[in-house]
Amino acid sequence: MSMSGVVVDHRESQFSRRLRRRRIQIALGIAAVEALLVVLGVLPWWLVVVAAAGSVALYLWIGRDHASPGVRSGTWLAAVSQLIVVLVPIGLVVVGVLAIVVVAVLAAVALAVLLLDRR
Repeated sequence: MSMSGVVVDHRESQFSRRLRRRRIQIALGIAAVEALLVVLGVLPWWLVVVAAAGSVALYLWIGRDHASPGVRSGTWLAAVSQLIVVLVPIGLVVVGVLAIVVVAVLAAVALAVLLLDRR
């Protein structure tokens, strides 16, 4: 174990170590770009779901136990970024429903205040 607390695999290149260290940031960046393409209608959501299923299967089947750290990191990145993209449209629907509920509650409160005004 190195001084930083990161286990260094003797087969791991400097690129692989850098990729593993920054994999969350890279996955979020890929997901952000792809989610924007989904929201703008450039990519259909069903295609993203198929890509997510395929990349997760690839990670579980090949990448997870692969001898190459680069293959492990690359398949992990693909799986995580695709799963994040799948969640974006679902999150937008949830936020939209919550916004409608908040507006309805505010309208009901405003109506109650106006109806109870005795002037």
